[in-house]
Amino acid sequence: MSSVITRYRCAACGNLTRFDVTTTRRTRAFHHYSLSGDLSVEDAEVLNEVVEVVSCRWCGSGGAVEALPAADVLDKTEAHGDGPERPPERSDGPERPPERSDGPERPPERSDGAPNEPSGG
Repeated sequence: MSSVITRYRCAACGNLTRFDVTTTRRTRAFHHYSLSGDLSVEDAEVLNEVVEVVSCRWCGSGGAVEALPAADVLDKTEAHGDGPERPPERSDGPERPPERSDGPERPPERSDGAPNEPSGG
């Protein structure tokens, strides 16, 4: 049984790239143990695969996710790349200007020309 790649689309938000997929697989594989006991799984073959749940990672919708026909997948990825960009993350406030890195902040110069002295309390 060959594994078929299924492409999904969320009809609620338009997502084409991020989904939580719960799948049950029955496989046959060759387990090779080294002399030290390390396992290496080789020649894994999927005998049966059932997709149980698909939900959108962006909006959380499970009912609005649909599998795309193979022809649509090829047309959209060739024409538009990998799908819509994810909306930017929300920031916690206005953007701050970059901090200066030219040393510690100094007190303003005195107008009488005398040197600045640290205030020691």
